Amino acid sequence: MKRPPVFPTMADMDASIRLGRVAGIEIGVHWSLAIVFVLISWTLAGQIFPQMVPDQPPSAYWAASVLASLLFYISLLAHEMGHALVARRLGVSVEGITLWIFGGVARLGGDAATAGAEAKIAIAGPIVSLALAIAFGVTTLGLDAAGGPALVEAGCFWLGFSNGMLLLFNLVPAFPLDGGRILRAWLWRRRGDRYRATATAALWGRVCSFVMIGLGLLAFFLQRDVGGVWLVFLGLFLMSAARNEEAHVLLHGALAGLKVSDVMSPDPLVAPGWITVEEFMRSYLPLQRAAAYPLKTFDGDLDGLVTLARLGEVPPEDRRTTRVRDVGVGLDVIPQATPREPVAAILNRFGSGEGHVLVFDGGRLVGVVTPADIMRALGDGMLRRGRERTSS
Repeated sequence: MKRPPVFPTMADMDASIRLGRVAGIEIGVHWSLAIVFVLISWTLAGQIFPQMVPDQPPSAYWAASVLASLLFYISLLAHEMGHALVARRLGVSVEGITLWIFGGVARLGGDAATAGAEAKIAIAGPIVSLALAIAFGVTTLGLDAAGGPALVEAGCFWLGFSNGMLLLFNLVPAFPLDGGRILRAWLWRRRGDRYRATATAALWGRVCSFVMIGLGLLAFFLQRDVGGVWLVFLGLFLMSAARNEEAHVLLHGALAGLKVSDVMSPDPLVAPGWITVEEFMRSYLPLQRAAAYPLKTFDGDLDGLVTLARLGEVPPEDRRTTRVRDVGVGLDVIPQATPREPVAAILNRFGSGEGHVLVFDGGRLVGVVTPADIMRALGDGMLRRGRERTSS
């Protein structure tokens, strides 16, 4: 949803600094934002504003540049808020918004239920950018007519232009950009198959990324344009994001309709944590061969979990004196689920607890979900979807 991606996925982008909430939506910034913020401010203060409005003191250029950079990122936030607010109104949960080196990411907690909802969520951001481009453009014209401060006018012109470029870039039909999501919604409505539409839109995303990389390399090597390097990085990001977003959607599609109870290993053997590793291997391991075993205290309370891999790491000479509990992990770090939860809802819980999820029903342990269980369900889901596609 795995091989580490070249870039973080758009869905999983986490904030390094949390700024608070706007309309109930958590807002954060990634550390990479600082790189582009400094770069934008330096370019505006050192090149763009001095060319547009010459003979101003350096302090004025820097003040205008920092303010324009801040307003640009507020514009990015407004773009993502457009996505988030429409998604929430259409019943899709919103986990938060993160601003980072390549712009912004609205992290949605689910997928749109229909192609129409998908299109509405995707187009909301560009509509906000269009409104901002027009607003800053009108403000520029007003300041020019009224003879307002030249640097303020230059800043408004740049912000209007930047929001216009943001609008055009996001409308490129390269999934997972907004244009690519609109393309997916159109294909979804036309074909009636979200997953085929995702695969096609992701293919277009990869094609666009190759074009961007090629143009960036040509600009850099033929024209010595450093901006070409930025285009190459954008292309690489799109390529990685398209691949990861496609895998994310197809994975959830293959697991659609499955509950945790459908994939879990039921009634796991609960081993005493106080016995030695040697005794466990001799007395309990032959009873049930599993990748992990829940542990209990002497009083019968659940205490943690130990994996077969951890037990195998104990040197043979230490197995007689090492307790099983000393090798395992505590119950407090093991993710939990209920039998009725959708399988797709617990996928992000495998990052802790040794990659296993304990399943409880009314406080009683009823099963364990392992990565192998998910892979088996994923394979079955792919086969099921293949049969459905063949029959249709």
